[in-house]
Amino acid sequence: MEVKIGVQYAPREIVLESAQTPEEVEKAVAEALSGKTELLSLVDDHGRKVLVPADRIAYVELGEPTARKVGFSAV
Repeated sequence: MEVKIGVQYAPREIVLESAQTPEEVEKAVAEALSGKTELLSLVDDHGRKVLVPADRIAYVELGEPTARKVGFSAV
């Protein structure tokens, strides 16, 4: 699934594709925002860990993965 994270004072959002379920991501965000953890920690499809300080999270958007188009056909 696609996860977009807006970070305060950063000009661009963080976008990653994650194999985690929406419920797992939502739980991690809720724990970070409630103060249980100081960092939001997510793992992307390539196994890389993304860490965002909880006090800098502006928003988190959960969505479906976008299918990449291959080829040069007119759609």
